[in-house]
Amino acid sequence: MSDAYVAIEGGRVIEARARAPGTTRGELVFTTAYTGYEESLTDPSYEEQILTFSYPLIGNYGVREERFESDRVHPRGVVARELTDDVAEWLESEDVPAVDHLDTRELVTGIRDEGAMKCGIAAGPDVTEQDALDQLDQCKHMSDHTDIGSQVSVGETTVYNEDGDGADVALVDCGAKGSIVDSLVERDATVHVLPYNATADDVAAVDPDLLFISNGPGDPQNFEQAAEVVDEYAGETPLAGICLGQQVIANALGGSTEKMEFGHRGVNQPVRDLRTDQVVMTTQNHGYTVAEPGDLEVTQINVNDDTPEGLENDDLDIITRQYHPEAHPGPHDSLGFFDDVLAMTEN
Repeated sequence: MSDAYVAIEGGRVIEARARAPGTTRGELVFTTAYTGYEESLTDPSYEEQILTFSYPLIGNYGVREERFESDRVHPRGVVARELTDDVAEWLESEDVPAVDHLDTRELVTGIRDEGAMKCGIAAGPDVTEQDALDQLDQCKHMSDHTDIGSQVSVGETTVYNEDGDGADVALVDCGAKGSIVDSLVERDATVHVLPYNATADDVAAVDPDLLFISNGPGDPQNFEQAAEVVDEYAGETPLAGICLGQQVIANALGGSTEKMEFGHRGVNQPVRDLRTDQVVMTTQNHGYTVAEPGDLEVTQINVNDDTPEGLENDDLDIITRQYHPEAHPGPHDSLGFFDDVLAMTEN
């Protein structure tokens, strides 16, 4: 007898095995990554989502805190073909419901064909199908999470590498991965991590050499304050952005964004540079994309679907990337991005 149920948009209910008890809801998405489950599970960009792993076994090298990208697990629930006890116990300690022993291949194929869907999960000895359906009924679309930034951002400005000899970077934290801060600090930058709703005056107090908009969850159009800061500083201070940051910058500079059918999530997304024709493999995690670049030039595209992966404006000193150059997990093909953006501060 099953002790877990996964209800997906349309009313279908799938039986499963409970690995971490509880009820939850969120947007059902999948990642194709076969390593880096610790990094994925602590990535703030998965806030308000149910993360399905397409790789069949998750947890085969344990759980180590030094690999975490933040201080907690962010997906609202976890689905896998099989979870090891290490991962299951970790998720239970974080009060994140998790299930396994279901056909994730069929589930992933359904997301690929129908798009990301609302989902409800009920796991534990006393749950019923109706419990999962009740969670599904309460699930909201990602765009309806209008203040999702407050769930993932710092509450006040935090400074890293205060005595660094490099650039002063104001990083607007819309849900930043720790590896982004690490990549800047490794290059001797002093990183001032500001809340997602920081004002232009807050940024002015830092007097940065570089304004950086981070990755994060949800619809970029809901990060209006970050877009206002970009509009204020574009042309005055070099600008960079990763993932959601690229989308926020595009929206601020006359462009537009749109929701993708099922997004890009994994560590093997091919990206082609339109200037050099070079293809690199990248780590990605996003459900929205830039539809129109506005004042920015598209310099890189996704090989699979031609969506913009890199935007630049040489006159305004702006460089953005839709993928995650810091990797963690993933290939290190694009680590040079951090050297490129910090080079703008030297001019």
